[in-house]
Amino acid sequence: MNILITGGAGFIGSHIADAYIAEGHNVIIVDNLSGGVLENINPKAKFYQLDIRSEKLEDVFQKEKIDIVNHLAAQMDVRRSVADPKFDASVNVLGGLNLFESARKHRIKKIIFSSTGGAIYGEQDYFPADEEHPMRPLSPYGITKLCTEKYLFFYKAVYGINHIILRYANVYGPRQNPHGEAGVVAIFCNKMLKGEKPIINGDGKQTRDYTFVGDVVKANLLALKHDGSAIYNVGTSIESDVNKLFYELRNHLNPSCPEQHAPAKAGEQQRSVISFKKIEQELGWHPTVQVDEGLRLTAEYFKKKISQPK
Repeated sequence: MNILITGGAGFIGSHIADAYIAEGHNVIIVDNLSGGVLENINPKAKFYQLDIRSEKLEDVFQKEKIDIVNHLAAQMDVRRSVADPKFDASVNVLGGLNLFESARKHRIKKIIFSSTGGAIYGEQDYFPADEEHPMRPLSPYGITKLCTEKYLFFYKAVYGINHIILRYANVYGPRQNPHGEAGVVAIFCNKMLKGEKPIINGDGKQTRDYTFVGDVVKANLLALKHDGSAIYNVGTSIESDVNKLFYELRNHLNPSCPEQHAPAKAGEQQRSVISFKKIEQELGWHPTVQVDEGLRLTAEYFKKKISQPK
């Protein structure tokens, strides 16, 4: 199949592209390189440096005869979404609509959408949250993901385009960008290896469901083969706090790194963990990489990357 991956030069998207290519599919990547990097792109993929808001996006559909879209391109920094909600919506909502309109015009079979399993639920009523948990996003980022999900319902109901919505927990692993506000694992690795002091916000007891990128890739492979439309959480159902990440990574990378805390970020969600029972029952997916092993693999990747000559 000809599969378009938006954001395919990014952290998660590039891993998915590699897996699809390994399965024998033709992969076409659209990425504006605002977060992705050229070195992530599989040489067997066809690459268009393009923003998903661009009118030229439809030309890609016309030329490449796309069968399926895997949509990952996004403004994914929660704090930036709070600071500039108009920009966040322009990328995540209007960019998504531009993509979906091209998909409609060219009779795409299915859209796989990377949503969020943390930001979309907000402060949880129960733990772990399943797909039926009330959705009360606390950030513009979470709101735009929910809005995009609703548009996908529209395109299914009116135009018959199937969708698989994957609500990711906090994904981490090799290729994660260490230079933004998002991605605490990558940020900690980068700072520890450079002899800088990672900052732990607040007491460090805020928890997230940290899910290894390799497991997320497996969910996307299963989504490719699944008929119909559905929503699935993709997480581990295990909470880990920021202090645990710090201690584990320090042991791997820089045992002398001092522990340093800063004031808590206003409005930061305290607990987030999601259930994977539905995707396990319906697609046979379950996490295979425990957080200790995932952190070790990620630490090794950054250690090797930083030691490489520029």
